[in-house]
Amino acid sequence: MSKHEISARTAGKKLKLPRSVGKGRQVEPQALAEIQALLGNESRQKDLLIEHLHKIQDAYQHISAKHLVALAREMKLSKAEVYEVATFYHHFDVIKEGETPPPALTVRVCESLTCDMSGAQELIGSLENGLGDGVRVQRVPCIGRCDKAPVAVVGMNPIEHAEVDAVIKAVNEKAIEPELLEAIEYEAYLETDGYKTYQSCVNGIFDIEKVLDVMDDSGLRGLGGAGFPAGRKWRIVRDQPEPKLMAVNIDEGEPGTFKDKYYLERDPHCFLEGMLIAAWATGIHEIYIYLRDEYAAIRGMLETEIAKLQANPPVKNLPEIHLRRGAGAYICGEESAMIESIEGKRGMPRLRPPFVAQVGLFGRPTLEHNMESVYWVRDILEKGPSCLTDHGRNGRTGLRSFSISGRVNKPGVHLAPAGITMRELIAEYCGGMIEGHEFYGYFPGGASGGILPASMGDIPLDFDTLNEYGCFIGSAAVVVFSDQDKARDLAVNAMKFFEDESCGQCTPCRVGTAKAVTLMENKHWDQDLLEELSEVMIDASICGLGQAAPNPIRSVMKYFPDELAAGEIK
Repeated sequence: MSKHEISARTAGKKLKLPRSVGKGRQVEPQALAEIQALLGNESRQKDLLIEHLHKIQDAYQHISAKHLVALAREMKLSKAEVYEVATFYHHFDVIKEGETPPPALTVRVCESLTCDMSGAQELIGSLENGLGDGVRVQRVPCIGRCDKAPVAVVGMNPIEHAEVDAVIKAVNEKAIEPELLEAIEYEAYLETDGYKTYQSCVNGIFDIEKVLDVMDDSGLRGLGGAGFPAGRKWRIVRDQPEPKLMAVNIDEGEPGTFKDKYYLERDPHCFLEGMLIAAWATGIHEIYIYLRDEYAAIRGMLETEIAKLQANPPVKNLPEIHLRRGAGAYICGEESAMIESIEGKRGMPRLRPPFVAQVGLFGRPTLEHNMESVYWVRDILEKGPSCLTDHGRNGRTGLRSFSISGRVNKPGVHLAPAGITMRELIAEYCGGMIEGHEFYGYFPGGASGGILPASMGDIPLDFDTLNEYGCFIGSAAVVVFSDQDKARDLAVNAMKFFEDESCGQCTPCRVGTAKAVTLMENKHWDQDLLEELSEVMIDASICGLGQAAPNPIRSVMKYFPDELAAGEIK
């Protein structure tokens, strides 16, 4: 085509010249250099977006607009994509243009159920008055230390049974790093025949079908809350086409839950060996561990121990293990939301089907497990199914790790027979109620598991035993409260948690939790409207958060009517 023909065809039209620069804020050379230095030689692949956002947050205590733009350029992602991911997670402080960055040091104080019962609000008020302008005091949801309530975190350093003076001292001394854990290390684990069971599996001493039969016979169920039989899950994933992946969920964000933390702090390789056995049995060669960000000490320990395991593997062709860091989103305890987060996206639950066993992480069949579920695998194979089946009460079989907090003398993780009752737990494992407190009620399954009165303290605690009462055991996070507490106040606390943690994807949950909080804060509850709202949330929410959030509402109306009749509220 001649230049005259071009001129004729474009006559009267405005030529669109190639853009020399993109739209919006442009990359600043210094910011780009800073991002490149932070990332070093690490991969820029898309699923590492959250990991790289953590690097910025850790280095600068916030994420500025210029660094977001530079990170987008460096990872070849759109600025909108990076921004929407960064602003989704609570632990990223995204600062817009012209906004003032937060102080260099943040003190986070948990205000969820047990900490609130233990004086968190008074602690927050005292710290806001006692700390200077150079320190930010931030209210945060459960951080997994309910048995040591109240808890404040200075930087990354948790202060348990926190008092004002201890927190101020940590701030003044800049004690911002967590203490090192005294967990069983790789070398010590090997000296006690650690990984021998895994070696027997890989070397053909243990037959896969027999291992699957043993898992079935043990009755082990998913201990993250869903309770799906582990052996059946392994068989389903084993039958899926390769390549297959595994995702381990250690994002225990349910208020009242800290059992995974308890086991990891003591015997991490028992978990890792069970994880590897599960991967062997299902034909998996790549594993992703998703750990909640609040467990900084555990993260450092696992990085060290996994590096030792990979440097000196007990077998050839050890599966590749990736440790991924959560960023403060309770919703990522839901398996598909966790998978989205591992992929570097916002943690929004997926619609099902397809299920993650068929289409999971990176679109591949995925074996998803809670940490504690695989923690027991080694013992089951070494000792036989009887290590679980020989235990149980009231017609139930197995063992349960109860995370118990609240008004008891001995809070903590208590391994007890499945089917034990609340009164038995308090008397036999918790040393009774705190002096001056009378047993009044309990959450049998964390904030979402509903609330039961003391008069119903003789119900066996296990999967499926609480359904008829509008409750469930979930991850066995038990919060005990007394006659000095009000069930309605605790229900409001739980609903505020769900309001803050809703991912916002579906209207029934996003709007319903916020509306519920407003209604529940009224002196007199509109019970008809709350029941109607609860029905909509349960029927129409995409995932378990919205479906379970109304449980505390219904429990108070059903089991604590006197509180509502009196119109009592603090």
